[in-house]
Amino acid sequence: VMHPGIHSLTMYSNGRLFHTENAGLTSHPQHHIWQRDFSGACGLFSFQLSDRFPMVAVEAFCDSLELFGMGYSWGGFESLILPCDISSVRSVKKWKYGDGFGATLRLHIGLEDVQDLIKE
Repeated sequence: VMHPGIHSLTMYSNGRLFHTENAGLTSHPQHHIWQRDFSGACGLFSFQLSDRFPMVAVEAFCDSLELFGMGYSWGGFESLILPCDISSVRSVKKWKYGDGFGATLRLHIGLEDVQDLIKE
């Protein structure tokens, strides 16, 4: 069972505007392992935007959202978004910047209507 917000991500991704490393998505090369070990997923994930979006534009976009708050999720029910530089906290495998990808967005999809979140 996939969270509807994560499932919607696969419908709107064309591989050029953003990149995600989410094993819950059927497009992930290790999705079969995720299917074996998990029965579902939550609405917490991150993705990298294309590097054609400068950080100042990403921050302005995040500030303009009305349904998403800014911040980390601590188990609440509201949708949140946070632009971040994940390379500063990764210790096992470095997150790749470059190769056409730039800013990382961390999302927590809450209990708001998924269609409303997609429209925003």
